[in-house]
Amino acid sequence: MHDELVDHLTRSSSLNRGEALRVIQDVLAYFHETTEVFVRRRHRELQGQGLVNAEIFERISADLKYRAVAPPELSLRQLRRIVYG
Repeated sequence: MHDELVDHLTRSSSLNRGEALRVIQDVLAYFHETTEVFVRRRHRELQGQGLVNAEIFERISADLKYRAVAPPELSLRQLRRIVYG
């Protein structure tokens, strides 16, 4: 699985083969989240940091632009609906 990428990481870093494979699997799992799962997870994380919803939803909106496959731009209202239903 992903042998070329594993080989590249072992050549270009201090990671051994097993470590490189774990890093790849972690990154793929992170980017496999659906938009809804990502929004809910980030909301919980940011709430835990003491941010208020106005700040949270602005930050989530900005974060979504950097996802591997960026979803369509969501309004703050759409983000709130994902979290609160």
